[in-house]
Amino acid sequence: MSSPSNVADSPITHRDQLVEYIASGGKPKADWRIGTEHEKFGFQLDDLRPPTFDGERGIEALLKGLTRFGWEEVREQVGDAPPRTIALLKDGASVTLEPAGQLELSGAPLLRVHDTCCEVDTHLLEVKTVADALGLGFLGMGFQPKWRRDDMPWMPKGRYKIMRSYMPKVGGLGLDMMTRTCTVQVNLDFSDEADMVKKFRVSLALQPVATALFADSPFTEGRPNGYLSYRSHIWTDTDPDRTGMLDFVFEDGFGFERYVDYLLDVPMYFSYRDGKYIDASGKSFRSFLRGELDVLPGALPTLRDWSDHMTTAFPEVRLKKYLEMRGADGGPWNRLCALPAFWVGLLYDDAALDAAWDLVRDFSLAERNALRDHVPKLALKTPFRNGSLRDLALQALRISAAGLQRRNERNANGADESIFLTPLIDFAETNETPAERKLKLFHGEWNGSVDPVFREFAY
Repeated sequence: MSSPSNVADSPITHRDQLVEYIASGGKPKADWRIGTEHEKFGFQLDDLRPPTFDGERGIEALLKGLTRFGWEEVREQVGDAPPRTIALLKDGASVTLEPAGQLELSGAPLLRVHDTCCEVDTHLLEVKTVADALGLGFLGMGFQPKWRRDDMPWMPKGRYKIMRSYMPKVGGLGLDMMTRTCTVQVNLDFSDEADMVKKFRVSLALQPVATALFADSPFTEGRPNGYLSYRSHIWTDTDPDRTGMLDFVFEDGFGFERYVDYLLDVPMYFSYRDGKYIDASGKSFRSFLRGELDVLPGALPTLRDWSDHMTTAFPEVRLKKYLEMRGADGGPWNRLCALPAFWVGLLYDDAALDAAWDLVRDFSLAERNALRDHVPKLALKTPFRNGSLRDLALQALRISAAGLQRRNERNANGADESIFLTPLIDFAETNETPAERKLKLFHGEWNGSVDPVFREFAY
């Protein structure tokens, strides 16, 4: 989840400004970049419990420790308490906190998958250096495998206080989404409205493939939960007003204006004014646009308000000034590099994008939603037409690999970006997800305990 945006506080007086704001993200192909984000669970090495925010071994101590690597602290005041360090900034990247202290790297916009993978590698090394001294470790999975919701700490961030109160009013699993999930996502550019529409449709239709390939959340409170991506299931009972497959994206005439209308109907969470979060949960941004928001009488929204509001919609693919791929569970280092590779190969090469569109263009609404509904439990084994999702995954991976090879972006050893698809190809060819492999260990070597996951799969 995002921290307050840095968009200038320019007042909005007309809906067209909202459309223009998103449209301004269009870039020529030479300027397209790759932004990779990932979240991870912290745990204390001695008892595996999640660290609190405070204390000598707390999350704030970790953030402060990372400043030795040139990160600049971001501080926030909640209520009357003194300001606390809740994020870090450096060179276009940020380190932020999810509600229960899950640590997130939002990477800088970079040219190549090789570059974003090096960025991830550097970050994880920095985190491990500081964490080792604090007796902490970090784990990449989609869902917290051991601890109950009540065991998870809460970070002192104003927006999370508002969301914590609102979530139970609109869904049964929203607090689990906030406190017990982790994801990896990639943010990718578009050239213009037509390019955005094509990429949006392809990425929405193939998002269940990413969910299946990255499925890695089979445990809840120390036991198998019946899902392979429980994180993905959680989004089905979080908040129907701001989640889902966005069927309207496939309708004739879809474009920037239609997405703005969707966002205007997503209920608000807050407005950030004068360093404080104003609770506007459940209220209408359309009313705000008319100056009729009762918690800010007479005030008009700013572009900052709009930018922040855009971060509070949680569909499978999210449009800002770029497209965010949001369907994957968190995981180990090589899968943090695999996700951007998968989507860059599909969307940043013209021939690959055409092939991917040909692959999905005849999917019906019912088929798209059936894939989304069944993939959390069945992953690659989800039935699809005369086969399974695995067949679709193998086709998508072939298209992606060809796209990456045509990009011909090579590292110092001469390898192109398709090398990062290796773990995904392995999952698809063996028809076995990371979750299924962990379940085998749980029922075998681990003797019915999830504790070994913190040792064997930690960064």
